[in-house]
Amino acid sequence: MDSTSPEPSLYTVKAVFILDNDGNRLLSKYYDPELYPSMKEQKIFESNIFNKTHKADNEIAFLEGMTIVYKSSIDLFFYVAGSAQENELMLMSVLNCLFESLSQILRKNVERRCLLDNMEGVLLVVDEIIDGGVILESDPQQVLQKVNYRADDNPLSEHSVAQHITEKLALTTNVLQSAKEQIKWSILK
Repeated sequence: MDSTSPEPSLYTVKAVFILDNDGNRLLSKYYDPELYPSMKEQKIFESNIFNKTHKADNEIAFLEGMTIVYKSSIDLFFYVAGSAQENELMLMSVLNCLFESLSQILRKNVERRCLLDNMEGVLLVVDEIIDGGVILESDPQQVLQKVNYRADDNPLSEHSVAQHITEKLALTTNVLQSAKEQIKWSILK
């Protein structure tokens, strides 16, 4: 293996954000604390990305050493950012999962007002897809099943939120156990 290539990492996603058609932030999550640590830096980065992408027909942009995949719908822009070396297909699978999951939750009405009215579900979807920059799920049906949300149901109940938190803790425990096993075997080699 080439010594100059970066080591593979589970931390694929650096940031996820949704902007309206004026470039205003509706939702953002930054998973790398060293990447744009202040709100001001984040908003400047988002503004730069928006200015570069809002009139383009592409799906991928490269800016400030980042690979950004994006998609627009009516009056929303969805962005997933990773490092410059990150696989665009992995980032695109996250973006598509996010968009399809939100499309189901918002009953195919993926627009600003509807997104703001259902922000709890939107945040749960983002948390179910990505945890701390690690991609947990890329299948929209699995995400919807995990957040216990169906198009004909009422918004999330306290029970489904508690169930989601319990499942998330169990998943985190499983991920940590798996990581411990991998470290143990890498040390024993």
